[in-house]
Amino acid sequence: MTIPNKKSVEIAVKKLFKTLFPFTGDITAPFTDTGHKTVRDLLVLIFSGLTDDPVDLTDRLMGRMPEIKTILLKDASFMFESDPAARSLEEVIAIYPGFFAIYCYRIAHELERMSVPLLPRMITEYAHKITGIDIHPGAVIGTPFSIDHGTGIVIGETTSIGNHVKVYQGVTLGALSVDKSKASRKRHPTIEDNVILYAGCTILGGNTVVGHHSIIGGNVWLTESVAPFCVVYHKSEIIVKGKNDSPEGYNFII
Repeated sequence: MTIPNKKSVEIAVKKLFKTLFPFTGDITAPFTDTGHKTVRDLLVLIFSGLTDDPVDLTDRLMGRMPEIKTILLKDASFMFESDPAARSLEEVIAIYPGFFAIYCYRIAHELERMSVPLLPRMITEYAHKITGIDIHPGAVIGTPFSIDHGTGIVIGETTSIGNHVKVYQGVTLGALSVDKSKASRKRHPTIEDNVILYAGCTILGGNTVVGHHSIIGGNVWLTESVAPFCVVYHKSEIIVKGKNDSPEGYNFII
């Protein structure tokens, strides 16, 4: 096995993105596997050190692109509908780091399913480098999926996320402990359908399940399961004192 050149992988990821979403035309048009020789040649070169038949692997990946594009368009539409600051679907696809991180994950996850070594992690680590969003390619994420702002998000290898889930910045879906002997076990939480995870919340453990239609508030630390239709929030007290106020000040519960 030969480790692919990192720069070549990054170029391939960007070229494949432009192939899926050509901004010179209708970016929502179905993907057709024609006229993409440059991308194919680059993929064959990268795969050549990872498999005995890089052409076949390239064909298999490109053959999955129509369905992957359909999924990504659902992700982008969900992000557009969820974000009042978004002006167009094109803006989400072209600019939003959360969408680019999801794109990299979708490609990497497909390669992970094909048992391609190293490359899936190289792709998601590239996304991590430029977006601050760390999604392990082994995680299972439904569609549509929305990441807003995104910086600081960590989604671990055995995480399972359902459909119509929204995740905000600083969220961690992690393991209760770092133990090499647990590598083959489910270590990360399950997030069911229609869940919102607000900024800074941390959800840990392979047995932890967040039930469908639940909301996890900002800065919540969660290591136990939550039933469907729950709202979980962290309550903190802030004391504000003015120059001429009494020593007790004013209390705000948020």
